[in-house]
Amino acid sequence: MKKIGLLVFIFIISISFCFEGNAQSIKKELKLADIFSTYKYRQNGFGPVRWMKDNKGYSTLEYNKETKGYDIVKYNAATNERTVLIASEKLIPEGETKPLGIANYIWSADNSKVLIFTNTRRVWRYHTRGDYWVLDMKTGELTQLGKSVERTTMMFAKFSPDASKVGYVSKQNIYVEDLSTGKITQITTDGGDNIINGTFDWVYEEELNCRDGFRWSNDGKYIAYWQSDTDGVGTFYMIDNIDSIYSKPIPLPYPKVGTTLSAVKVGVVKLDGGKTKWFDIPGDPRNNYIARMDFIPNSNELLIQQLNRPQNANNLFVADVETMQVTKIFTEKDDAYLDIHDDIKWLDNEKYFTWTSERDGWSHLYKVSRDGKEQTIITKGNFYIVIVSCIDDKGGYVYYIASPDHFTQRYLYRSKL
Repeated sequence: MKKIGLLVFIFIISISFCFEGNAQSIKKELKLADIFSTYKYRQNGFGPVRWMKDNKGYSTLEYNKETKGYDIVKYNAATNERTVLIASEKLIPEGETKPLGIANYIWSADNSKVLIFTNTRRVWRYHTRGDYWVLDMKTGELTQLGKSVERTTMMFAKFSPDASKVGYVSKQNIYVEDLSTGKITQITTDGGDNIINGTFDWVYEEELNCRDGFRWSNDGKYIAYWQSDTDGVGTFYMIDNIDSIYSKPIPLPYPKVGTTLSAVKVGVVKLDGGKTKWFDIPGDPRNNYIARMDFIPNSNELLIQQLNRPQNANNLFVADVETMQVTKIFTEKDDAYLDIHDDIKWLDNEKYFTWTSERDGWSHLYKVSRDGKEQTIITKGNFYIVIVSCIDDKGGYVYYIASPDHFTQRYLYRSKL
């Protein structure tokens, strides 16, 4: 019995040392950097998914264990056939040994080039600034953009319609870079301090989900953009206790309820030179929001949505970037509150557009003429449209999620346009 007891004692001691050794090794492997920097424990995801030009397949990212980077691959939607479009080896910059990290990627309209967003930094909630590179699919050349601007300050880069240029924001100014020559043109110069060009202050990000603040025209000759002037807005101080051993205040223009808002306006500038021209939109710019702005396809006109401060009236304007004429086409009103919807789709050679409204007590999709005079309901019934999934103008249907019978049961429906 004594021998058995001794053996049990030795076994327990050995096991305890083993567990202690494993615990120590586990402790050494657990690092905050693995959680917040290298994302070692992030769950596996899918995407970002980008449909290709032919609409027969989509691209996505897949991790390459050998290069420790990401390949951009294409899947045929019908057959699930897999093709590697961009091997991660092609995304290794000259003089480096590792591929670029890919936070996001954007194809040009003709799929001839791809923008790579990398080395990102957080702005408010999301990582919207960092560095951008372009890969030419034909030549295989990988080019870093914005070499003359400060690293990790570039935001919202996007190709011109013909993919010959890229526009982006850096430190509250807008730049355009020619991809063939590398020439960088700064098209706004007054950004900084109180003036914000091409992006937004806290209120627009928080209230209206606005971050990307400039648009290419359809012909690539103009850029339209938001400008915010925060002069007169109250300052809220955040305390930074992380960057050094002493805390420091960070001033942030932050209007409280009923206090002064930023003055916001929309301007347009030609790429071949000249000063910004400003649209004369009716109403106090400090008591109305320019909630949405985008070019109408196949035109040099903008559709602008102006939401009043109580957010119960939304004015729609058509603005011509050549004549600078602004025309109000209609106003959506509600006794209580209006949501901003992003379900606009232009139809019938841009003669009509889709519009979401709750004017009859239910959330429905309407077909509105370009001048605002004709407004026809598309979806009918005593139910709310929860999500507009797809507006198929060629097929003539809108697909949407709704719960007509029970609020816990959602189904996919379609209605004729």
